[in-house]
Amino acid sequence: MQNDILRLIKDLKHIRRDTVPGGMILVLDNGALIGSEAEAMLQALFSRDPRSVFEHLEIVAEKGAEKFMDVFYVGYGHKSIGDCGSGTIFIEGVSMLAAKAIQDWLLYRGQEVSTRYVDFSKQPFFDPLDSNLSRRMLADLRAFYIRAGDPLREDLKRRFPIGEGEKESVYEKAIAARSFDILRSFLPAGARTSLSWHTDLRQAADKLMLLRHHPLAEVREIAEAIESALEEKYPGSFLHERFEATENYNKDWMDHMYFDTCPEMLLRNPDTIVFRNRIEETELSEWKHFLETRPPKTELPKAIAQCGTMKFNFFLDFGSYRDIQRHRAVAQRMPLLSTKYGFESWYLSELPASLRTEAEKLLADHKKKLEGTFQRPEILQYYVPMGYRVSNQISGDLPALVYLAELRATRFVHPTLQKRAHQIADILTKKFGKYGLKLYIDSEIGRFDIRRGEQDIVKK
Repeated sequence: MQNDILRLIKDLKHIRRDTVPGGMILVLDNGALIGSEAEAMLQALFSRDPRSVFEHLEIVAEKGAEKFMDVFYVGYGHKSIGDCGSGTIFIEGVSMLAAKAIQDWLLYRGQEVSTRYVDFSKQPFFDPLDSNLSRRMLADLRAFYIRAGDPLREDLKRRFPIGEGEKESVYEKAIAARSFDILRSFLPAGARTSLSWHTDLRQAADKLMLLRHHPLAEVREIAEAIESALEEKYPGSFLHERFEATENYNKDWMDHMYFDTCPEMLLRNPDTIVFRNRIEETELSEWKHFLETRPPKTELPKAIAQCGTMKFNFFLDFGSYRDIQRHRAVAQRMPLLSTKYGFESWYLSELPASLRTEAEKLLADHKKKLEGTFQRPEILQYYVPMGYRVSNQISGDLPALVYLAELRATRFVHPTLQKRAHQIADILTKKFGKYGLKLYIDSEIGRFDIRRGEQDIVKK
């Protein structure tokens, strides 16, 4: 039986496209007899025919789903039909920047390789300039990442010795994770990663409509490869006509407004959070009982979102920005990564003195070389270490921001993001505590916890 299953898995017809050297797109074939398009058709038939799904199955078997999707989903534009079918795309060997571009979508679902748990010492780096200077710059960053590993872990063991009764294998994993927390700051944003994207057919088409106009050529090429693979896998769902006016409009705003800008007020107060409140507090007061009685690990009623929104601006290193960008209930824009706003001091403070001196020299030399390349800012992002800060802006309602603050304030979150979550929680409590709002968060920032060593996926 097991051999039969393995044979069936090997016989699946996955759709593959190769992208930039070392990169690959794969649209998964799950082997089901009823594919995503047929599943979408079955659901769509309910909107026009009250008969049983068993009778609809006969229609699918007789006529097929491809032509139906081509006519009703693509041709007539009934987009909700595309919400009823989904697929999974595996995207390998792309830069951190490309991964963030794909994930920059309120309805993104998927996973990505974690720089906090995985050793990136052997991961290739994407090098669009491919010059002697760019290769040397990336090699210097990799060399420090590798060289600093052992002495940093020894220093962490000195600072955080194993406790009585603690399992050594779990402790070693926790120490390694803490070292990756620190050393990821020296990885360039061009470090290659892998991610998955589980998406409705409709959302894939809508997102690709933007990605094919992304400022980065790498992302545009990935978008074309994904779309080509999806057309082959789901031929009735990805034959949308391209309208010149729409394409030009998307290209125009992606060229000029895709990357976020830093507000002047934040530049004047770089260590603070700029808060703007657009909540109707009279309406919020009607929810006082439910703000006061909310138990731990319980989300606020989403209806409170009708009271309005808030906006927070703050600096955050790009490594931790990658974590906060996962929150789909708040609106964010992609920042433009550069050395302009400085390197996050926490990373340097966590290094032993000898490594800190070496790291400061490395960063100074690296910055000087970057400034001498005279390339477009969006290209230089590939070479900027992820410990550099970016201007981050998030907008959302109270339920979304309370959820974000509580989740990202825990001891298992990276300390630089945990600090910002605490600040957001303090602002929310001071502003809306009079209406009964309270937040449940860890009190300590950056505390070492051996249980991080248990957060692993291992073969049994």
